Amino acid sequence: MSDKARKLFEALDLDANGTLTRAEVIIALRTKGPSLAASGDLPVWAVGDENASSALFDAADQNGDEVLTLEEFAAVVDRRFGWA
Repeated sequence: MSDKARKLFEALDLDANGTLTRAEVIIALRTKGPSLAASGDLPVWAVGDENASSALFDAADQNGDEVLTLEEFAAVVDRRFGWA
């Protein structure tokens, strides 16, 4: 797991409970995405609309429980964003 994935997960975890919901991912990427991209913590091309954010969530939610753990999230973003 990359440090970048961990940092992004923490930035998206709006309620700081250690998991991400679909709503958190959508809201956080919409509100924080541009600044995360500007600081290099998120690829610019990854700042998308609600559908793109939802698709990222679906790709990461391997067990289908509608909640992402850091491990599930990192496995997808490290591969998708070329961080690992």
